[in-house]
Amino acid sequence: MSDDHSVHSFETRAIHAGNTADPLTGAVVPPIYQVSTYKQDGVGGLRGGYEYSRSANPTRTALEENLAAIEGGRRGLAFASGLAAEDALLRTLLAPGAHVVIPNDAYGGTFRLFAKVVQRWGVDFSVADTSDPAAVRAAVNDRTKVIWVETPSNPLLGITDIAAVADVARSAGAKLVVDNTFASPYLQQPIALGADVVVHSLTKYMGGHSDVVGGALIAADAELGEELAYHQNAMGAVAGPFDAWLVLRGIKTLPVRMDRHSENAERVAEMLTRHPKVTQVLYPGLPEHPGHEVAAKQMKAFGGMVSFRVEGGEAAAVAVCDRAKLFTLGESLGGVESLIEHPGRMTHASVVGSALEVPGDLVRLSVGIEAADDLLADLTQALG
Repeated sequence: MSDDHSVHSFETRAIHAGNTADPLTGAVVPPIYQVSTYKQDGVGGLRGGYEYSRSANPTRTALEENLAAIEGGRRGLAFASGLAAEDALLRTLLAPGAHVVIPNDAYGGTFRLFAKVVQRWGVDFSVADTSDPAAVRAAVNDRTKVIWVETPSNPLLGITDIAAVADVARSAGAKLVVDNTFASPYLQQPIALGADVVVHSLTKYMGGHSDVVGGALIAADAELGEELAYHQNAMGAVAGPFDAWLVLRGIKTLPVRMDRHSENAERVAEMLTRHPKVTQVLYPGLPEHPGHEVAAKQMKAFGGMVSFRVEGGEAAAVAVCDRAKLFTLGESLGGVESLIEHPGRMTHASVVGSALEVPGDLVRLSVGIEAADDLLADLTQALG
């Protein structure tokens, strides 16, 4: 559908990859092909390979080509949600009896998928501190098929050295999966660092406007990409054409948005480090962050997510969330508007009692692209 944009810079690929002008009208934006089936020119005579929109849809194709181009992969696939993408990936790579290494800090929904769904299918998992390659290596056994990484992680903003863990995965004969949602492909390129598959919640920074739910897989290898595409079609949790169009529109402004998210988050993190009621700030852009050097090596900037802990425990953290005004109290992240949440009671309630349980005094921010001074003022009053 699109020309080869591999020689172009990221900003150019984000706008042009998958975005060939419509051949019928010359429309510069791919149309929303809100269609379920396609006329065939005789039995098996498909036009452009399209027969049924679960299998392929031109709007989704445009997005999938764009995803592969901006992540530096061979095949991109778009799903109805991030968890739908993860489910298809795990059922492609695993079978009963397999083993997975997962991080000790991860999105609560990912943990729930492993602990409540995949484990019942006969797949075992071990939890490891993925910021320590030696700990990952120690968690691997002869049944390990996948090593799963989030970096930066959700919600503690941990950093994993992707290249180092890729070496561990190769030695074990396992696939390295990297959830790149927090960084986005603009700030971090896991495939170039050795990842086999990149996972995204397209709902977050890729869509960028809190108006769409979606997920994606990008495969480094064409053969694995074909296997994933088979399961995408067989399982059916595909992105709809309008959702695909919204994400494709969002990606065009991803670079400029991520620059602003990162700039604002750095100012927020610096202010929080000076606040007397804040006991710890978790942001990889701070020199004192234990993953700062690795993040500086593998990321273009440090992103828009900031977590912090407050004096007074869980009740105080909840009160900060309740007092915020410009920061909207809500789940999700990555939109142009700033959000605040209490992970222990909201996004990570599913990990309570597990090795992934998060501190009760933790507050997580998704720093938006508003004026930084306004955000700082709101946090100052919320902290009291």
